[in-house]
Amino acid sequence: MLWWLWFRHGPAARRDREIVIATTVAAFLALFIGRLLAHYLPFRLRPMADPTLMMRFPADAFTCKAPVIRTWSSFPSDHAMMWCAVATGIYLASRRLGIVTFIYTIIFICFPRIYLGMHYPTDVLAGAVLGIVICLILNHPTIRERIATPALDWSIKYQGVFYAAVFLLSFELASQFDELRKLGEFLLKNA
Repeated sequence: MLWWLWFRHGPAARRDREIVIATTVAAFLALFIGRLLAHYLPFRLRPMADPTLMMRFPADAFTCKAPVIRTWSSFPSDHAMMWCAVATGIYLASRRLGIVTFIYTIIFICFPRIYLGMHYPTDVLAGAVLGIVICLILNHPTIRERIATPALDWSIKYQGVFYAAVFLLSFELASQFDELRKLGEFLLKNA
């Protein structure tokens, strides 16, 4: 949907591109802030890994033993922060498409994380609110223009490199930067 907004023509084409850039930065920033909050706030064990809850979740048993599940705090939900930020940016560019994106985010990203026991409802709610707020701040017209102008200039001057880099960024955004995390873990282990 961000790519559709990027290539949409019309009188608001530059504004749409500014929103796409600010929203992408907001999503990355939301993920970064989510990791910082999870690291510095008191640790909260994920519901699926908490034996005191005496609840059974549909997740596979080995998932609870994965290091990330045991060592990453469940509060706030990174997924909710990042994808609600993206949905907010899409909403700012196109209300109709934004509503569809919010519905998709709630049904296919946020709710399953609660259902599978990866997050408590408050983790997801807090993540969603933080993602929305971060995106709204970065999409304030003054801030958005300052963020977007260098990228838009670069997109014109170095078009091939820009689109290759944005494609890779889009892929990493869609995979929640898993490949970069794995590379970082590998480098840290072998350093």
